[in-house]
Amino acid sequence: MSAQASDSRGYRYVVLSGGVGGAKLVQGLALCRPPGQLMVVGNVGDDFEHWGMHVSPDLDTLMYTLAGVANEETGWGRAGETWRVLQEIALLGGESWFRLGDRDLAVHIERTARLKSGVSLSNVTIDLCAALGVEVPVLPVTDDRLRTVVETSDGVLDFQTYFVHRHCEPAVTGLRFEGASASNVLPEICSVLADPGLSAVILCPLSQTPFLSLDPILAAGDLRRRVKHCGAPVVAVSPMIGSKAFKGPTAKIMQELGYNPSTLSIAQYYSTCSMGT
Repeated sequence: MSAQASDSRGYRYVVLSGGVGGAKLVQGLALCRPPGQLMVVGNVGDDFEHWGMHVSPDLDTLMYTLAGVANEETGWGRAGETWRVLQEIALLGGESWFRLGDRDLAVHIERTARLKSGVSLSNVTIDLCAALGVEVPVLPVTDDRLRTVVETSDGVLDFQTYFVHRHCEPAVTGLRFEGASASNVLPEICSVLADPGLSAVILCPLSQTPFLSLDPILAAGDLRRRVKHCGAPVVAVSPMIGSKAFKGPTAKIMQELGYNPSTLSIAQYYSTCSMGT
């Protein structure tokens, strides 16, 4: 672990974030707080293997956004991206439903090579962020395997198949986070949460509902308990305005899971993360 993340003293804000929706808030926080006060904990439930490579969509979106190289129109991927490899894959009859650009591919190739050599996901993420000039520590919640599985009207689907390949069309009947209970939260994260000087834990808004990006983070090991007992205020930023979502299928998925799509429902759902409620 790099010195930047291994020395947990001084961090005042822990931010739990998924991808596109959360990354925008993280970017704003990074602009108004010194880098040494902010630690970002990213979701790995969306991670998957594609074209033989380990892809970490949410971690990469956070990294690209903080590095100032994200595609601002889509919120994901790289600015100025080219698609030659994807076009050739499609021409050859390969899977082209998950769009990986040429610049993006370099990250996945390097990550996969380092993981295969025995480097942990957290160390790989720290090194990649450093290479792109990211000053705010971005860490996966765990180095262990944790995957979001979506139970739908069309059967059990991995997250990317449901979200990207199937465009969230099947009705969601349940969610589970494989490997979550057996996973270990990074010690650096645990240390910051136990620091009496911690000012706040911030739960970022997610465009595809918090159930799909915040819940897998909180499901890792004993993180939910650690957040609840951290002693600092826990602030959940709603992805809703009234009963309408900023963007994405938030309202649809909430209704399918039996929740009234509203800011109040979000507050009630995450009230278990705070000792003050």
